[in-house]
Amino acid sequence: MSFLSGSSAQSTLSVEAMFAQILGAVQNSQAEIAELRQECAELKQANASLERQVREGMQNGNNTYNNGRAHGTSGFSTPVPGSPQLRAKSPFLSPHYIPPVTSIAPAFHVQSPSPLGDNALTPFLCSSRDIPGFYVVIPAGGAGTRLWPLSREGHPKFLLDLTLKGRSLIQATWDRLLPLSSPSRTTVVAGPGHVKSIREQLPDLSPDNLFCEPGPKDSMAAIGLAAAVLQKRDPDAIIGSFAADHMISGDDAFLSAIAEAVEVAKKDYLVTIGIAPSHPSTGFGYIRLGDKLGIKKAPNARLVSSFKEKPDARTAAAYIGTGNYRWNAGMFVTKASVLLDLLNDYKPDVCEGLCKIAEVWEDEAQRQAVLAEVWPGLEKIPIDNAVAEPAATEGKVAVVPATFGWDDVGDFSSLAELLPAEANQPRILGDGSLVLMEQAAGGIVVPGSGRLITCLGVDDLVIVDMPDTLLVTTRARSQEVKRLVKKCRDAGWKTLL
Repeated sequence: MSFLSGSSAQSTLSVEAMFAQILGAVQNSQAEIAELRQECAELKQANASLERQVREGMQNGNNTYNNGRAHGTSGFSTPVPGSPQLRAKSPFLSPHYIPPVTSIAPAFHVQSPSPLGDNALTPFLCSSRDIPGFYVVIPAGGAGTRLWPLSREGHPKFLLDLTLKGRSLIQATWDRLLPLSSPSRTTVVAGPGHVKSIREQLPDLSPDNLFCEPGPKDSMAAIGLAAAVLQKRDPDAIIGSFAADHMISGDDAFLSAIAEAVEVAKKDYLVTIGIAPSHPSTGFGYIRLGDKLGIKKAPNARLVSSFKEKPDARTAAAYIGTGNYRWNAGMFVTKASVLLDLLNDYKPDVCEGLCKIAEVWEDEAQRQAVLAEVWPGLEKIPIDNAVAEPAATEGKVAVVPATFGWDDVGDFSSLAELLPAEANQPRILGDGSLVLMEQAAGGIVVPGSGRLITCLGVDDLVIVDMPDTLLVTTRARSQEVKRLVKKCRDAGWKTLL
């Protein structure tokens, strides 16, 4: 008995000692994690402060470079005039502040596939980023409702410099895609009200490559028109459609994903780019990943199992949990001929109308006559609903999952995330000296009128102060701003739209 008791006591002591060691290790780990978090917080704050100082220094240094730039309105190169009848094309970007666009490709470059999964470190060599036979299409539409009153019908968000870096969103899109094509293979599709501004902001864009659609018919008509015209110019053309008003970070990953998509498009697929979701967003559509395609030069490519509409919060969280879903960013790469064949299968009337326009496109007089006859009767429908969704059910749509950062800047809450700020401080788009805060955390302030804005004890507000109107809402409800635009229209305030 004494022997058993001694053995039991030793066992108890050894277990207690083991637990004590484990507890000590856990406590040490927690302390180290707390220290790391503190260091990260300090680095983040220092980073934000440094970015702000650099930005302010650049703005102050550029005062002599920006002809006609008003003093005391840093970031607002061409403020909207006080009269609501007169609207400048951009409250942030002056035509005098457009750096020259270079189209010189590097002489030697190693291009890598999308850094995803087992193929993350599989490079392939090419002399430059240029992809022969690849045509970039940039649909540039928008009614300026989601970022109203900062954006308007006359200057929607793609014409604005929303990061105060001297380039508008459409210019940033041009810069990003130019290495893959060239000005001669880059096409912009826009409405008549934006053609002049686009020409000013993209001086290297060929006039023959700026397609003017008579009225908004959604993405299928715009992209389909470009496909029909480019297919007449080059029967083997592969086109890539990229919205003019999206923000992307990680250009190398982006360009590599597009290079993979082109390889998949050569196999007669309609290809989209799937964005790795950073959170369970209810504002984006989703792509469900299918089987791998096994294409050597596109190792990450997979079939699209299905497209999903914008989900509720619970469903979005479930999507993220599976790991099999990606955000649908509305980027499509395909042969022009394949897109037209699919369009003919699912929307033959739209295809017939667009092909009729393309037949006479190069003749200005005939073009206008046929546009006036055909365009008003075309169905207004997104490319996702018209072609991508039905084609996916037949196994004709592929996806390249990618890891670059992406945002469609769909509301002021999204815009706030793109701007630097001190810890717990509101984001300021414009002259920071015009904003004074006391016990006010989060949110975004746009001091566009030039007058002082002061806030006390309010959190997560959206304040957009323009010369002719003032918007005040919360970040949580910023996606509903377009409802106010409708109310303004119904109430007769059309000059403010």
